[in-house]
Amino acid sequence: MPVLALLIAALAQPAAAQQLRENNIAADLVAEGAPVAGETLTVALHFRPKDGWHGYWSNPGDAGLGMQLDWDLPEGWQAGEPQYPVPHKLTLAGLMNHVFKGDYAVLVPIVVPAGAVVDSRRPITLDAEWLACTDQICVPEGAQLTLRYPQADGGANPFDGWRAALPPMIDTQARFSVAGDRLRIAIPLPASMDLANLHVFVGQDRMAADRHMAYAAEQSFFRDGDLLVAEVPLIALNLPPNSTQAAFDPLQQVTGILAFGAPANGVRFEAVPGEVPTGGERISGSAPVTAPLWTLILAALAGGLLLNLMPCVFPILSLKAMTLVRAGEGEVQARRDALAYTAGVVLACMAIGALLLVLRAGGQQIGWAFQLQEPGVVVALLVLAAVITANFAGVFEVPSLSVSGNGGGGSSFATGLLAAFVATPCTGPFMAAALGAALLLPPEQAMLLFAVLGLGLALPFLALGYVPALRSRLPKPGPWMNTFRRVMAIPMGLTALALLWLLTRLGGREFALVALVVTVGVLIALAVTGLLQRRGKLAWPAFGLIAAPFALAGAFILPAVYAQAEPGGGASILSPVNYSEAALAEARASGQPVFLWFTADWCVTCKVNESVAIERESTKDSFEVAGVVAMRGDWTLRNEEITRFLTEQGVAGVPLYMWYPADGPGEQLPQVLTPQMLADLAAS
Repeated sequence: MPVLALLIAALAQPAAAQQLRENNIAADLVAEGAPVAGETLTVALHFRPKDGWHGYWSNPGDAGLGMQLDWDLPEGWQAGEPQYPVPHKLTLAGLMNHVFKGDYAVLVPIVVPAGAVVDSRRPITLDAEWLACTDQICVPEGAQLTLRYPQADGGANPFDGWRAALPPMIDTQARFSVAGDRLRIAIPLPASMDLANLHVFVGQDRMAADRHMAYAAEQSFFRDGDLLVAEVPLIALNLPPNSTQAAFDPLQQVTGILAFGAPANGVRFEAVPGEVPTGGERISGSAPVTAPLWTLILAALAGGLLLNLMPCVFPILSLKAMTLVRAGEGEVQARRDALAYTAGVVLACMAIGALLLVLRAGGQQIGWAFQLQEPGVVVALLVLAAVITANFAGVFEVPSLSVSGNGGGGSSFATGLLAAFVATPCTGPFMAAALGAALLLPPEQAMLLFAVLGLGLALPFLALGYVPALRSRLPKPGPWMNTFRRVMAIPMGLTALALLWLLTRLGGREFALVALVVTVGVLIALAVTGLLQRRGKLAWPAFGLIAAPFALAGAFILPAVYAQAEPGGGASILSPVNYSEAALAEARASGQPVFLWFTADWCVTCKVNESVAIERESTKDSFEVAGVVAMRGDWTLRNEEITRFLTEQGVAGVPLYMWYPADGPGEQLPQVLTPQMLADLAAS
């Protein structure tokens, strides 16, 4: 039993004391009918949680407490094992709980012995204790319940619905094996059965002397004919030497519920030790990392290097161009700037990667470029892009940070930070494999890949700083730099406009309008600052006085406007179905080919591919002739189902393109699509 559950049990009060206050989860004990000697009487514990409260399954997961029942039955009567409906997964702070939200009933069979006198039965009572929780607090509760029998009022029988909610027991025994850090279960299910959104709720916590369930870890599923093979991760127990807990009899049975499809669907199983096949077609869960670490390091380096050529990096070409020009000032200065720029890029990539790993460890379903799914971050980037545009245009000067002035190492370091932050949302061919592996590797190896990714992104500038032959090809610094600086204000201004458009997609037009007002206020403050600078006067206090009211107003107004926003997906000539696990399963079951693409409004590579290969009349016509089902997953805002699918495919971000033929497994398409690729697939 988890440590938290033990603490809760120790603090739990007797059931009688619980009745002194109103329970947050009310309970009744009702019978389906009158008892009959020699037959089984079904009774129900009917729970009714208040809004925001939940109860627990028999195995509560990482935290919580299962229900405790103490029956007072006539002599010879026996209560069987409680039968639960399919629980829900609830992950809080990285801990997974198995819970019930809303009304639910636990059915208990009571065997009435033959020859029992039931006409003059005494009351049947139950002392029940359970744990009631919200997402913030838990309260031990209980009650002394007396069994109520149905009245002959002709009303509907609630047991019909309660029994229908119970997952049926499969009629063939399953098999299980424990190997290292995996519990493997082979569950007999027909190959024709459509399965999606799979999860195994295991009734036992400890699987071996030194292994127990890793509830929050991702499970993997394989199809081997009429067998579904589930792989459930285990965690090593840190047992002290000579611990009494080291004595552990091997399990002779593993029970549980296989949940699939809608949250209420599932089947119960009982598994015995036996051979579980390996291999099979993976249908859910992340593929294990099989590539050697050195190949992943090379992929991260190549991915970062190629990122310099990706379309999504164009908005920061001005920053890179100015850094390239500064590298021609002299050998010492060039090397210092190259190192500072590299340090900024690598630090930014590692910081984003570390935050990603921490949030995922805490139960967040996020992936690479998650920062651009946060409207507040995009607002900050909009303001920053506008500020850089104004600086390039000569509206004001920040000598210590100027990218084109004599800012030195500090300027190059800041440029590296910003370059990585803006550029990393895109993923290239090599980068996708490396980042997908980073989400599955141990943290120290993952951080190494993030650092190498940053090194690849900074490598051209590092080479310029240390290879004189490359620097000699750069133009010498001179008055032309001021003109070039102002020209570079154009792409930065376009970047700001693109971010403003993105805000309309994230939070709606009103949200973008408020952000624009805040940005204009900052630009007005910068214009006044520049005017005072040119007159040789103290400028920055004036900036604070003008910009502060706009910033404060935005801090209060933007969240309120965003809360009322209803952003929607963009139009498409393919009229795609919105992605969900259930929708994909239904589309594949239709017997038609399926083209599934994942995109985001902040992903420039995605938009380029859409204009080149997807949103084309020729593609539409080919899909209509072949009966292709088009499906789109919009990852502009956070979506746990999409993140989970991306992880299962071994990638960490968008774009991702999948092609499912009418019969056969799906295949992952390249991240760069050609105009005829989709039409050719549809015609094949």
